[in-house]
Amino acid sequence: MNTDIHRLLDEAFAGIEMTPAAQDLKEEIRANLAAQVDERIAAGASPAEAAQSAIAELGDVRALLEDEPSAGASDAPGWEALTARNRVRPKPGFVVRTVLLSLIAAAALVGILLTVLLVQPAAPLAVAGLGAVVAVALGIVTADALLQETTTNHPLPASRAVGFGLATGGTLLALGLGGGFALALDQLWLVILAAVLLVGSIALFSYLGATQTNRHKAWTRGAMRQMPPNRFETEPESAARFGIYTAVIWFLTLAVIVVLVFTVGWWWAPVAFIAGLAAMMLLVAGMLFAPRSGDRR
Repeated sequence: MNTDIHRLLDEAFAGIEMTPAAQDLKEEIRANLAAQVDERIAAGASPAEAAQSAIAELGDVRALLEDEPSAGASDAPGWEALTARNRVRPKPGFVVRTVLLSLIAAAALVGILLTVLLVQPAAPLAVAGLGAVVAVALGIVTADALLQETTTNHPLPASRAVGFGLATGGTLLALGLGGGFALALDQLWLVILAAVLLVGSIALFSYLGATQTNRHKAWTRGAMRQMPPNRFETEPESAARFGIYTAVIWFLTLAVIVVLVFTVGWWWAPVAFIAGLAAMMLLVAGMLFAPRSGDRR
């Protein structure tokens, strides 16, 4: 990690009593700053310049500490009161962009439906093209939404927001290409391209999820500390098993869908998807709400 971050962060916290809340906040800021500095260095800034600019954007840490609610306060306001006090209204431009792009995506989905039902013979390229429109529109909406400050979250760095947008768009485009292939099974390039996009999107989602840093605001973190933890927070091994089981379920579901498409027909593919979704819901119910090992004794 860039040593300038440690030095500048120590200077920012100079004169502040290091209570448990202050120490927790310092470590969270350190993790966020490390990610921001790495992105700025990748963009061409020197390590020292990247650290100084990230610290400068942080502002006065005393203001962040003042936002931290006291962990033991008996008169702490409820979630509704805290939300109303810290509410951030969405920017008008963001709302307009989201509505317009959503309308474009909805129109493209209607076009896909009409193409499948009315066009004879089937037009796989039209379905794939309209699927690309949906993918681009919703990918932009995803990235744009993550760049916005909300009541509970700070905005995501631009590179990560774009990454989530690309992963979302890639996944949707893979579905569109898969739909085009279902209408013309001789067009193998469609399913090959769809598979490449889907694998790449899953890999990008996995990387972004694994490197995600905390973006919750201070008041949100304080309120969450008062909530009872769920099983995945208290039993990391259960969370790890859940991730492995999830990957197995969806890889098997995808394999079954491919087999059904090539053997009995594409109209059986939704059955496999519904079965995979049902298995996923049963897994969530079984692992998140099952009795803990200590409760069975």
